Amino acid sequence: MTVSAYILIQTEVGKASSVVEAVRNLPGVVQADDVTGPYDVILRAEAASIDELGKMVVSQVQLVDGITRTLTCPVVHL
Repeated sequence: MTVSAYILIQTEVGKASSVVEAVRNLPGVVQADDVTGPYDVILRAEAASIDELGKMVVSQVQLVDGITRTLTCPVVHL
């Protein structure tokens, strides 16, 4: 069973579009969109485990130029 999560991203001013283009190409990213509100980009990602998801966020997503903060929200099935 795969683990899915929404990753909420804050970017530097004016960087949301370039961040979306960069994260869309990362392995495990299912969807990425510019949004308004307290976050600038929201992406949906999938990984084999919660540990793999965490590694993806730290070693790939957070290294994208223009990202200042992320918040990972794993999807739960109640």
